[in-house]
Amino acid sequence: MSTDNMNAADINKKEPGKKPDKRFSLMMGRHRGRLAQIPIYLGKDFRMFIFQTDWKVLPMSALIAGMIGFVVGENMFVTMEGTFQCSLALTCICIWNGFFNSIQSVCRERPIIKREHRSGMHISSYIIAHLIYQMFLCVMQAMLTVLVFNLVGVKFPEAGFITQWFRVDIWITLFLITYAADITSLFISCIVRNTTTAMTVMPFMLIFQLVFSGGAFTLSGPAAILTKITISNYGLVALCAQGNYNSLKSVTLWNTIFKLRDSSEEIKQALYIVEKEGQLENILVESGKSMQVAEYATTHANIYSCWIHLAVFAVLFAILSIVVLEFIDNDRR
Repeated sequence: MSTDNMNAADINKKEPGKKPDKRFSLMMGRHRGRLAQIPIYLGKDFRMFIFQTDWKVLPMSALIAGMIGFVVGENMFVTMEGTFQCSLALTCICIWNGFFNSIQSVCRERPIIKREHRSGMHISSYIIAHLIYQMFLCVMQAMLTVLVFNLVGVKFPEAGFITQWFRVDIWITLFLITYAADITSLFISCIVRNTTTAMTVMPFMLIFQLVFSGGAFTLSGPAAILTKITISNYGLVALCAQGNYNSLKSVTLWNTIFKLRDSSEEIKQALYIVEKEGQLENILVESGKSMQVAEYATTHANIYSCWIHLAVFAVLFAILSIVVLEFIDNDRR
């Protein structure tokens, strides 16, 4: 038996006349309680945040949100097309942020975890500390995204559908998307052997979330079933539902017709009459009614269902992270 795997009782059994090493006893006492270990590893995470520039994920998420808000944010909550495009972009932003937060957090210190686990570290305490720390990052990133969108001129509705404030509603959704992606990435970091492998796997995960979001491509058959196991699907549905997608006007039909204005004098004259008689708004509203999507219904049940699914993703992968890392001593890689 190696010294790392011994406890104080084993030492006494091997050498009855000799007291256990004082440093070994102190170490075992210091690492005995699961709850007592959580603040130790949480403090380590925050020291890395401050001194090892992990804080850079915050300005990076703000920069990405600024670019997206500047490009597609003008028509969000104004038209169906603008709301859908910005909701899909927001979902991708949150998943990107969550994946980058934790994809290297465990695998980069795998040898240290193995050594400390043999010395008395509880895996559950280590993972819980990461869960708390990653929650802090996700809370801040969601807040920055809402703030930046507000600064670049995105017109948020004032009244919320779940709470009294719409910004609080959308912040909850952004946080849950980011945190679900974050803990999924944490699980991947627990099973890969090094940071190189982790960074190789991450693009595939991002593409999978985008392709099977149910928004970027029209899916049917078995492919449509996969949307039910993606974070992106529930994030997109929640954002569109909160944005009251089905009650907005659609500009696709009008824009298509408007592009044909120079192809025929009759079309140009018809467009002139429509605009002169003030019928444009009615056309946009009627176009919106024909393009409603049942999945984006603005109901409490729909939004709560999306929130619950996102929370389940986070809880599930948190548990799997603990289970997988418990076997780290068997890792001979």
